[in-house]
Amino acid sequence: MSGFIADIRPILHLFLAERRRALLLGAVLSAATVTAGIALLGLSGWFITATSLAGLSAAAAVTFDVFAPAAGIRLLAIVRTAARYGERLATHDATLGVLAALRERLFRGFAERGAARTLLRRPARLLFRLTADIDALDSLYLRILVPAAVAIGAALAASVALGLMHPLFGLCFGLFLAIAGLGLPLIAARAARKHARRRAHGIEALRSRTIDLVAGQTDLLMAGRLAAQRSAIAMADSYAACADDRLNRVETGLTFGFGLVSTLLLTGSLLAVAALAETMVITAPVAALGLLVAFAAVEPFAALRRGALELGRTLLAAKRTAPRLAAVAAPEPLAAPRPGYAFSLAEVSAFHENSTAPALEGIDLELKKGERLAVVGSSGAGKSSLLALLSGELSARTGGVAAVPSTLLTQRTELFEDNLSGNLRLANPDAGEVRLREALAAAGLLADIEAMPRGIDTRLGEGGLGLSGGQSRRLALARLFLRDTPLWLLDEPTEGLDGATARDVLSRLSAMAAGRSLVIATHIRREAAIADCIAIIEGGRITQVSRRGEAAFEKALDRLRPD
Repeated sequence: MSGFIADIRPILHLFLAERRRALLLGAVLSAATVTAGIALLGLSGWFITATSLAGLSAAAAVTFDVFAPAAGIRLLAIVRTAARYGERLATHDATLGVLAALRERLFRGFAERGAARTLLRRPARLLFRLTADIDALDSLYLRILVPAAVAIGAALAASVALGLMHPLFGLCFGLFLAIAGLGLPLIAARAARKHARRRAHGIEALRSRTIDLVAGQTDLLMAGRLAAQRSAIAMADSYAACADDRLNRVETGLTFGFGLVSTLLLTGSLLAVAALAETMVITAPVAALGLLVAFAAVEPFAALRRGALELGRTLLAAKRTAPRLAAVAAPEPLAAPRPGYAFSLAEVSAFHENSTAPALEGIDLELKKGERLAVVGSSGAGKSSLLALLSGELSARTGGVAAVPSTLLTQRTELFEDNLSGNLRLANPDAGEVRLREALAAAGLLADIEAMPRGIDTRLGEGGLGLSGGQSRRLALARLFLRDTPLWLLDEPTEGLDGATARDVLSRLSAMAAGRSLVIATHIRREAAIADCIAIIEGGRITQVSRRGEAAFEKALDRLRPD
């Protein structure tokens, strides 16, 4: 129980914070709908029976008041219809509003520092969180909390109504209905929880593997793994289908259990009202009222059936999304370095998320304003981690970090399904068309863009489809030029480009960087050659720093990959 509360507490807090009044109104209207339905059925049964008995006697027929019960029946019918309509509007509007807020909060949770790098390794996980997990959480209110509260309220109302006929009858009915009506869904929820979780995992694996098949079919075909990937998809589908079959069995058992409980309750109620009517404790119309009240009170518990089956999926979704719902504190800006310096690092150690090995350890490094630093080393040595530290993406666990505002140009160019101007304005939303064209010209891309039918308004496809690799890199370079920061951090800026394009990009980059400080993470000679000093990093440690004109500088250049 404590685990259940811990999982759903953040979700409930969000529900109440966003739409407290609407959620409570929906619950009240749901209770009013059920209560009016129970009263309507009971009063109708009493009225029909009483009218039939009154018709047996002329004197009773003359004195019998048909107008008040008929008016009551109409009033209850109107209340039930209006409450049902209002309940649907209130509960669904509130739920959709909460889910929208939940998605927005979840997006913000995934926008914290370092989250993008984590999600880049498993994008299917983010897709599943933002779709299936969020959709699963609408069951928490609509199919679990509200139906449970309404069912308990219906049991209490029916118990009171039947208790007015005979206290022991009302007490026994209420206890049996509450214990059996809530016990069966709880037992079913416990039995279905494991299978609901398996179904969720199976569908997640099915989506992830299908995405891998579509996105990587060329590589899979070349590696001869296409059939293996299809088999993996079939296995995930079979796993989810098996879980579905188990859930269907649990639902069948729950349906049978509710049918059995309903039969026992109605049989017991029929015997009870018959005994009370025989002993003249109640009249025949009241007996009909009691029997129909008992019949109507069972109905709200049947609504718990679907919630019981989805409880496991809902709890899994709550457990997976709750950690990202906490308000993310804005990261503290990096301290300003002393005058005349672009950055300074003093005995800095840093760790990536969920890693026990340091990404950087004992880093002592500084760079003067206007200078250019090349950071070289093998893959995994810590070059990108150092850039992430300087940009604020990676926090230092120990040591001191001071740096001027910076812009990071990553290895991978992220382009979006938008027009070219929209992709450029990610770097500077306020930039006018003249400024955009200047940046494109500086990157050597303006002529290519103007040759397109719609020019700067040309719309790109998914992932920047429509531009070549070199053009995509130049577009990323234009973005960099639109960011007016004193420090540029470049992670292998010409990787994957042909020699002529790479040299042109470096030449333009060097010209635009006049007066700025540069840090270039690289293993290519042409990129390090524009630097004033070279730092060699190995295993997260700076092992050597050399400046232009020193023998060590030329030796470090010679160790790099030639153009």
